Amino acid sequence: MGIGTSIFLLALGAILTFAVNASIGGLDIDVVGWILMAAGVLGLILTTLVWNRRRQPAATDEPVEYRRVEERRDVAPPM
Repeated sequence: MGIGTSIFLLALGAILTFAVNASIGGLDIDVVGWILMAAGVLGLILTTLVWNRRRQPAATDEPVEYRRVEERRDVAPPM
């Protein structure tokens, strides 16, 4: 889940919880709103953790190996 989806779930949950005063038989809209907000917060946390893990540089214990490349000029070019 991305950041945009998480923010959308948070907003939709807040609207259902705090702004809608309707009732549907057998369904509590406030509870659905709270569940959507919880899913949005969880999605934001997980997305942040994944993005932070990707941004860490890959550390290697081995030094970078440098090689010197020399061009040979004693060979005649092909005809």
